[in-house]
Amino acid sequence: MRPIKVVTDSCSDLTKELREKYNIDYLQMNTVKDGVETPASLDWEYFSPQDLYDTIRDGNRVTTTQVPAPTFETFFKQWLDEGFDIVYIACSGKCSGSVNTGKVVAEELLKDYPDAKIASVDSLNASMGEGQVAIKAAKLRDEGLSFEEVVAQTEAARNKVNQFVTVHNLNALKAAGRVTGSSAFFGNLLGVKPIIISDSVGNNVPIKKVKGLRTRIRIFSWLTRTALTRLRKLCKCSRKSSPRQTLFSATSARLSARLSAPTQSQSSHGART
Repeated sequence: MRPIKVVTDSCSDLTKELREKYNIDYLQMNTVKDGVETPASLDWEYFSPQDLYDTIRDGNRVTTTQVPAPTFETFFKQWLDEGFDIVYIACSGKCSGSVNTGKVVAEELLKDYPDAKIASVDSLNASMGEGQVAIKAAKLRDEGLSFEEVVAQTEAARNKVNQFVTVHNLNALKAAGRVTGSSAFFGNLLGVKPIIISDSVGNNVPIKKVKGLRTRIRIFSWLTRTALTRLRKLCKCSRKSSPRQTLFSATSARLSARLSAPTQSQSSHGART
């Protein structure tokens, strides 16, 4: 059995320490500012996180590219020549074209390496959600599972990752065409921000628009508790309903009621008055 190389990409947010601990490689995407491409390094050699986000806060447009096809070809070929089979854990296909480019390049290369195997796995996540899927694949590899078992169990684990996010303002979403200019203007003016989660097929979905940092923190706290306390029950879902889809459905159904309920401090205040 050929050894397995577990690979991810710049979207995974895996630190150098985690990549070394779990023996995970990664393929670089690029950031683009004023038409200039810079490698999207997870080790931040080219600029600091502070520099990047200050640039965006100043109103500059910074975009990203998928992993370039020549990058896939160079590194896939190198690892195949070294005798590895390859499991590539990609950013959600709803957010990046890298997973499909990886598949196309793999199909071409395998014509010259008929005994090798390459799987391009859509993580259905991004950021550390994708990173957690890559770590899962690495752990399965280290347990001595076969290539097919690593791929199958990694794919089965994707929807057990729960991730959610909010934004400081709506300017970047407006620039990316995710919200209209008027929605961004009034949202920023009123302090209304979306709570966004990943659904069972990898889309980033806004589940609620809320006002105020305290409310957003309260929702994040509730989402985290819900994910943890429901985990065992969710893992017993049928194959037709993934754990994350069940959580998404439950979240959508209950979030409005949860937000309308007064907090303990609000109830106490009401009693006092």
